[in-house]
Amino acid sequence: MGDHRTWLRSLFGGKEKPAPAPAVPQALPPLDGPELFAEDNNDFALAMYGQLRQRPGTLFFSPFSIRTALAMTRAGAKGDTAAQMSVALRFSTTDDTQHASVAGLMQRLTAAGGRKYEITVANSLWGQEGVPLQPGFIDLITRHYGGTMNLVDFRRAADAGRVTINDWVEGRTKQKVQGLIPAGGVDAETRLVLVNVVYFKGTWVLKFRKAATRDEPFYLDGGDTVRAPLMHQQEEMGYLHAAGYQAVDLVYRGGDLSMLVLLPDRKEGLDDLERTLSARMLRECVAQMHVREVKLFLPRFRITWGAANLSSQLAAMGMPLAFSRTQADFSGINGHEPPDEDALFITAVYHKAFAEVDEEGTEAAAATAVVMARAMARPPSTPPPVPIVRADHPFLFAIRDRKSGAILFFGRIADPTRES
Repeated sequence: MGDHRTWLRSLFGGKEKPAPAPAVPQALPPLDGPELFAEDNNDFALAMYGQLRQRPGTLFFSPFSIRTALAMTRAGAKGDTAAQMSVALRFSTTDDTQHASVAGLMQRLTAAGGRKYEITVANSLWGQEGVPLQPGFIDLITRHYGGTMNLVDFRRAADAGRVTINDWVEGRTKQKVQGLIPAGGVDAETRLVLVNVVYFKGTWVLKFRKAATRDEPFYLDGGDTVRAPLMHQQEEMGYLHAAGYQAVDLVYRGGDLSMLVLLPDRKEGLDDLERTLSARMLRECVAQMHVREVKLFLPRFRITWGAANLSSQLAAMGMPLAFSRTQADFSGINGHEPPDEDALFITAVYHKAFAEVDEEGTEAAAATAVVMARAMARPPSTPPPVPIVRADHPFLFAIRDRKSGAILFFGRIADPTRES
């Protein structure tokens, strides 16, 4: 145990320090390379969360999956369609840099995962038999995204094609994401489906003891309560008490990934916390954390979210042209520009995600499918008391890459007793 604690302190940059006073804004170093990619990814994550958070209840999605699937699609966009997608997807670098950044993160996580945790990031293309795509587009997806090209017959057997794609997703997420594309989600006019899956299974560096888990009240928005299994441990972990919330960072074996938990001070404080969310706020939160002993109570939960069509949210984020039957320009994919009847546009962006958090660790998976059709269709002098982080009311959490800071999965637990 002592070895684990020393290792944890080293991960957060040095010796254990007393709890800091509430965080104050501070200058952060300029970003470049993987960190800039992560900031853009997280900016997209929170913009998407801003679109979705008005939905009631628990929410869970993978911004990395959504953004990766759409980055592949963006690779074939031209003109104003490409410009809008770059804005919505928060691309602040050149196309080549963006594609290389995605590839670099995928390769690093996958290579490290084989030793300490399981992770899969996979991409695929599903095109209509007999309808050629631009060789340069296929080459880019293969080189940067490892995407495999598969042919199906949407014209004559659209539902069979849908089942084949869903089976591919299920196989790469260990059956955790099922039914990504719903019935009717593709049809005879579908010409291409671009798919990304992300699967992660990791164990905590410091596991919770199952004997310490107790059913206790969890306070819902609106004043009602449910009985939920609250896991408990008193260990050293990354901790911050900032204005209005506490944060802890729970590291998974291997040290590459962690789960960042943001808990409002007030039981009804989730809405206020959500309003302060930004990529910079999360970066400052992590930068100001120190490893110290914490009493943590965290609910055990299992959730499935989706499948949801995110088209309207993405259009509201700044890329409406991509969904226009008459104006979308994806000629970099198949060579046809609007108003050609064979020009492509996005008909739907389906997303589904799963997460299970227990005493051992976390399993999470998500998948995204982009369906395209042709146009016709800071410390005191004496140690303070051990802080208590009691997540017995709605909170936010993110599973993230600790090296770059990129969020792979993001969610809100409104009721840990509901699985969907």
